[in-house]
Amino acid sequence: MPKEEIKFEDFLLNVNPVNIGFVNEMHDFMLQNGCAYKIEAAKSGHVLSYLLPKTKKVIVNYVFRKNGMLARIYGDNVGNYADILETLPQSMVKAIEKAPACKRLLDPTKCNSRCPMGNVFGMGGKEYKNCRYSSFMFEVKDEHFEGIRKFIECELKERL
Repeated sequence: MPKEEIKFEDFLLNVNPVNIGFVNEMHDFMLQNGCAYKIEAAKSGHVLSYLLPKTKKVIVNYVFRKNGMLARIYGDNVGNYADILETLPQSMVKAIEKAPACKRLLDPTKCNSRCPMGNVFGMGGKEYKNCRYSSFMFEVKDEHFEGIRKFIECELKERL
């Protein structure tokens, strides 16, 4: 039996009402830039992923955790726009600082050989080698909207 398609409107039913305007705005922005999206059911709620037009690689997704919704940005090109990291709210900077190191960058035998490796970038005078999947995971809330928006815009510009 085929899986039933989850619509964007169904995804929004799980979003905190104070975040719906931002999520809608970013959804429109991603679609205007040619990105497709897919929504999948997960243990902790729906996962909304945006895929690049040509490569179909995920650039950002929204996931739900106990504490609420998070934006996971795959900042593969963060080294090209690392200066924006200095403009992020302190709580976003702390999330980056707390992200685990990329095992594969530190020792290639410690992670799956198919792992695309993490992100290497500088922030606050320190070099980071963070895991690609948790390096840029930010709580979706009012004080993070602008930082998340700028981050996604910069990564999208690098990839298009």
